[in-house]
Amino acid sequence: MWTRVFAGISLQNTDFHFCHLPPASLSPVVLRNMKLWTAMKCTEEGQCSLHLSIKGTLHLHENVRGMEICSLSMNTQKSQCVNVKVSRNTHVKLTGKKVKIQFNCFEVSAGQQVYVTMRTIPNYCGVQLNQEYYVEDCRNSDVGTNIPNCFAGKLTYEVDRARQTILLNISDVAQSTGYYVRLCHQWFVCEDVGSVALIQTNDLVKSISLPFTQMLPCLCIEAWPAIPDARRMQMCPFKNNIEALWDNFIYNPITQTLTWEAACPIHVSVSLCELMKTNDQCIDLPNSSKTASEKVKYSRVDAHEKLCMKFTMKDGSWVRCPFAHGYSQAWTMKVSRMEEQIQASFTSNTEAQFSVLVCNGTESSSCDSAGIHQSISVGSLTTTSVNISGKTCGLNICIQGWRTDVDYSIPTYICDLPCAVSSQSHQHHGSSFNILSVIAMLAVLVSMAALLGYQLLSVLHRKRLERKGAEHIKRQRMKSIRSSH
Repeated sequence: MWTRVFAGISLQNTDFHFCHLPPASLSPVVLRNMKLWTAMKCTEEGQCSLHLSIKGTLHLHENVRGMEICSLSMNTQKSQCVNVKVSRNTHVKLTGKKVKIQFNCFEVSAGQQVYVTMRTIPNYCGVQLNQEYYVEDCRNSDVGTNIPNCFAGKLTYEVDRARQTILLNISDVAQSTGYYVRLCHQWFVCEDVGSVALIQTNDLVKSISLPFTQMLPCLCIEAWPAIPDARRMQMCPFKNNIEALWDNFIYNPITQTLTWEAACPIHVSVSLCELMKTNDQCIDLPNSSKTASEKVKYSRVDAHEKLCMKFTMKDGSWVRCPFAHGYSQAWTMKVSRMEEQIQASFTSNTEAQFSVLVCNGTESSSCDSAGIHQSISVGSLTTTSVNISGKTCGLNICIQGWRTDVDYSIPTYICDLPCAVSSQSHQHHGSSFNILSVIAMLAVLVSMAALLGYQLLSVLHRKRLERKGAEHIKRQRMKSIRSSH
């Protein structure tokens, strides 16, 4: 015989239950057939809510006075309990029989995960039923159509990069419901960036402007109705802008510590590298590779313009050089010629140790050793020099200098050193000058002789013309005299 009992109900909030040893006559299956489902309750005004319905079977026993039903929300850890007790008169009549007990008043929300427990009253150890249940979410047609929390509306946006603002528009919203909007960084949860804004219903027809500072891939927009446990809309405008993550450097010149910190959750391999001149490749420095998800820190780093950081993921690699722009190098090396010697001079902002080496330059911007190392100590804000043999000169011959008191250093190269002028070269140049002088003097004499000869010929030619003119006049006169006679 089955009997349905709805009498003697009391609601309690119960967090912990002590249990008693069950009597020998109590069957371990005194509780059976627990079933769970979702029910929807709607008012005349059309406001609907979700409730968890629970049904089970209790085999009444002389030592069992009723059933306790508890619901624990796995999302909020909030528990609700109800005691269903059988009255004394009913208990006497129904002892030894099975009764069905049902309760429909645990309010739940869309998509909630709940854990339901049935126990006897009093609570006997090991005599209980447990079941996990998932409430339908807003993808369910009935829930999505009738539950206000699912009326998320439609969110659109435009990015104004020049003003660094995001313009939001919310449409298809529930009537008489305001909206919260915010920007957040999506980590394990979405963490606020700035304040949360409440948009009143009358203002939803306007665009909402949210300012931002960086176009990070984890920067997201969230909007949700101003009601408890509302469903949230989320969009991330810059989700593909991975390159924005590589510029967050901090360098401490006192401790010489270089730190990169991820502004968004990411799994990446990081290494320090030397940027090559010829092909823009970046060659990894030894013992610098690390795997990171939030922060990478390198100690004792030399601030050199070609010291860079390489980020590698399955989609590719990116290189950033934190000291290439807007950061003065901590030291410099200069090379000058002093008679028969080449002098390498180091100037440093702090106390530092250096090595200098003569080497043969290669096409890969590296250098093959062609001499011995020389060590040099430089004080803070001072210049110290070291002499190198003057025979070190010519194309592709370089002076290489680097710091040795740090863990990560990039060398500086000065190449194509000029050779010294020898005494034999002076004699050779002197002889050449004398020969050129004689040739020049001969050329001047020849030119002067040619000019003098030209002037003499001009005078003789003029006198010859004058003589011929006089003879011609004389002949004309003679002809005139003869014709008169």
